[in-house]
Amino acid sequence: MSKQVVLIPGEDAAAEAFEETVIVLDCLIDHLGLDIEWIRPAVGQAGIDEFNNPFPDQAKHAIDHSDATLFGATSGKSGRALRYLRWGLESYANVRPVRWFPGCNSPLSAPEGIDLAIVRENMEDVYIGVEGDLKILQPMNFTSWLSNKPLNELGEGRFGLKVHTEKSVTRIVKYACELAIKRAELSNRNPILACGTKHNISPVADGYFRTIARETAAEYPEVTFTSLLADDLIHQLIINPQQFDVVVLPNLFGDLFSDATAALVGGLGLAPSGCYGENGAYFEAVHGTAPDIVGQNIINPTATILSAAMMLEYLGFDEPARQVIGCVEQIYVEGKYLTPDQGGQSTTTEFCNSLKEKLRSSNK
Repeated sequence: MSKQVVLIPGEDAAAEAFEETVIVLDCLIDHLGLDIEWIRPAVGQAGIDEFNNPFPDQAKHAIDHSDATLFGATSGKSGRALRYLRWGLESYANVRPVRWFPGCNSPLSAPEGIDLAIVRENMEDVYIGVEGDLKILQPMNFTSWLSNKPLNELGEGRFGLKVHTEKSVTRIVKYACELAIKRAELSNRNPILACGTKHNISPVADGYFRTIARETAAEYPEVTFTSLLADDLIHQLIINPQQFDVVVLPNLFGDLFSDATAALVGGLGLAPSGCYGENGAYFEAVHGTAPDIVGQNIINPTATILSAAMMLEYLGFDEPARQVIGCVEQIYVEGKYLTPDQGGQSTTTEFCNSLKEKLRSSNK
């Protein structure tokens, strides 16, 4: 049966990388005869229905009845679509691979061997979106266990809740363990999983994440599990990233640490991601919309292209996904069509044209 994929370009320069990536995928589909159907719902466009709704029912219906969604990045106009993809579909596992390959503009003197995946819990932590005025909490007589001062002495201010539930921690750690096993089988090594939490300062909330993570990982005896303080983990990720394979993190740390590790291999222009749940999956570059370079045709499309490769793998097109990745790597090795963020002078279009040519050549 045909695979149906919803396309949501997003905004600013990210949409430029998105459209060029779709052209590359069209080339691959034509040459390999892949049965993929694109669906482009109207999203993020003012006045598309009588209520000026940027996320109409037909867009939700398209996502619900598709096999996957490829998403650009949003500066707000497509935000409701992204919130539905994430929280509406409960896409709880955000996988962000970080891998160096020759030609990438790493700031490190020896980036060889960096190949890890950050698995970010995608639903909870401070991202539950419950915030408010401190006055709401003052009648509850909370007292800080660190300062031993009552909350009502803090004065004017705001609060935000951090939440970890057993269900969410258990399923994200299971996902991470199974990913570690899969990666180990492909590379013929032992599966390794690291977990990072700030359990010394947050013994109740982050301590709970750590405890559930340890208990869940114990169900996978073939996986070597280690728990680190988050500050030690980010330090280790920077000074010796090659020691890590799969890293499972609460939502906020996963967001921050994946950006930091992407910098080690050459920046966010190289950072793909996939978000997976029981009800579907969507794929997007880790970077934002890059409004500062909109219209210049210089945004690096690599992150979007590699996200599309993750999508192809999810849809069952493993060999085409490998071809895309292999051809991207060839472009970096040759160094002729790299974008400015990677030290080159090529445009987004030139990069993607080169990729199309390599895909055509590999499928003759």
